[in-house]
Amino acid sequence: MIERHLLKLRARDTVSPEEEQAIRDSIAEVRDLPADTVIVHAGRLLSFSVLLLEGLLCRYKDLSDGQRQITELHVPGDFADLHSFTLKRLDHNIMTITPCRVAIVPHEKLEDITERFPHLTRLYWFTTNMDAAIHREWEVSLGRRTAVSRIAALFCEMKLRLEVVGLTEGPSYEFDITQTDLAECVGLTPIHVNRTLKELRERRLVQFRSGRVTINDWDGLATVAEFDPAYLYLGKLPL
Repeated sequence: MIERHLLKLRARDTVSPEEEQAIRDSIAEVRDLPADTVIVHAGRLLSFSVLLLEGLLCRYKDLSDGQRQITELHVPGDFADLHSFTLKRLDHNIMTITPCRVAIVPHEKLEDITERFPHLTRLYWFTTNMDAAIHREWEVSLGRRTAVSRIAALFCEMKLRLEVVGLTEGPSYEFDITQTDLAECVGLTPIHVNRTLKELRERRLVQFRSGRVTINDWDGLATVAEFDPAYLYLGKLPL
């Protein structure tokens, strides 16, 4: 059930059998949720965190005129809101983009982990820091990258993040989001996204069709994106 989560953690550091068992014991329940379900509402008091097992989640904020900005995507193996353990309330919403299976981890279980497993605590602290690094990279995209570079960067990022948890097939991966969802990730209109996807396809860099991304030229796509994967911290670290 938590195999993809363990793959993500073990890509950065070791996880002992005792730590693995503590993670398994921390799960109170598993929920299956349809797409477009808000599972965490901004401002509400929280007593648990959400570990994504299957599907795609997003964090987002709304404006009063109905516009939505997605600030991060979460893949299987991610804690979507581990930081709610200390914050208790979030300033944003968390929603399923596709049908999802999630594990509910009560904060009291996380507190027990912090008291009994200091190394695992540091590893989880690292994952929240990595979320912040992803947010910074997205901020650069929104503020400075061109439309084609924004989408290229997102496709590169998702390829590597999904590869870590065993969800890629060679140069392709499932990415079952709409062009509207994609527009809300990169701060463009759906029409602009459509034109940009066409440009990437005509340049033979990448195809996005029927919920699947196929990267035809990784080096070319990474060059267009000015993509540097260092912010994903893919190597093992002594924590």
